[in-house]
Amino acid sequence: MTPLIAADVTAIVLVTCLMLAVPAMAGPTTPFGVRVSHARAGDPAVIAQRRAYARLALAAGACAVAVSVPLLVRGGSTSVVGATATALVVADLLLYWRSARRLRAAKLAGGWRDEQRQGVTVNTTFRTDPVRLPWSWTLPGAATLLLTAGLGWWRYGDLPATLPRFSGYGVDAARREPVTVLTAFAPVMYQLAVTLLILAVTLLLLRARPDLDAARPVGSARRYRVYLGGMARLSLLGVACLNLGLLASALQLWTVVAPSTLWTVVTYLPSVGLLVAWLVWESRVGHAGHRLPALPGEEDEDSGVTQRDDDRHWFLAGTVYVNRRDPAILLHARIGASWTVNLGHPVAWALLAVLAGAGLLAALGVIDLPVRQSGF
Repeated sequence: MTPLIAADVTAIVLVTCLMLAVPAMAGPTTPFGVRVSHARAGDPAVIAQRRAYARLALAAGACAVAVSVPLLVRGGSTSVVGATATALVVADLLLYWRSARRLRAAKLAGGWRDEQRQGVTVNTTFRTDPVRLPWSWTLPGAATLLLTAGLGWWRYGDLPATLPRFSGYGVDAARREPVTVLTAFAPVMYQLAVTLLILAVTLLLLRARPDLDAARPVGSARRYRVYLGGMARLSLLGVACLNLGLLASALQLWTVVAPSTLWTVVTYLPSVGLLVAWLVWESRVGHAGHRLPALPGEEDEDSGVTQRDDDRHWFLAGTVYVNRRDPAILLHARIGASWTVNLGHPVAWALLAVLAGAGLLAALGVIDLPVRQSGF
């Protein structure tokens, strides 16, 4: 029971630390997803909400420990650990949304919106000279894909009549499937799908509308270029990390190694390393690159206007955007290295319809979606 309790407490601590860092992932002019001017970035109302969120997030973590540990002592299973971590994430997200609502109310009550002239900035070089995809960073992921395919080809003739069921990340040794080309080379097909999907998404993000600051147009455009380049490199590094995890799963599927707890850890280790790299990078560059050092001449840049207040189009603390008059389909969200689609655009409606249709077909048993092995 002690290892299970340790896993539970560790999961709660990790979730709490991650959620405490969420406000820092937003830009200085979009705390909790609310648009403010640079002059109001350090306003007492903003600081008060940051402190309140931190206190409540710590209290939520303490409550999670107080509830889950007694359940585990009384004979709870691993499902308690997963349920506790999920409930804690939901609770912290609700606390974040609470702070966003209170900060927006303080902004309206104080008349912050009318304090400065508002405007937007456009930089056409993001179209005429866009940030290029660093193709050399695709080599590690492609090499891992080719290595996995080669190992599969080498093992295919010596495979037993049945194989453990492949679950994406890991195998289910209790369930066996007949050997076919599809079942044997499932890890390779997953790797190919991951590689192509991340490449396509990265290319789309590089062409998405840039997140620029009308108050500091020159500096924000340069920083955003650096930010996009780092995001693209990390995304392509993510291909290699995910493919390495799938390679570890393939070794278990092809009976090169026996499934075990150690190999489960090895399977997820590259993904954990990728997550750590993303968090370190995000903490250094900041939202849309705002923490990058200014070049000479950018320190005191001030155009005399503040970024246009478009809070009425943003929902759920700056994560959901709806604007029927905006032609942009994809744009940077107001938290961390994340993007969102404009739900007011017809293309977004079509995309949601496709996803809803796939979910309905899966629920009816018409198609099978990939199965994710539980981390708990």
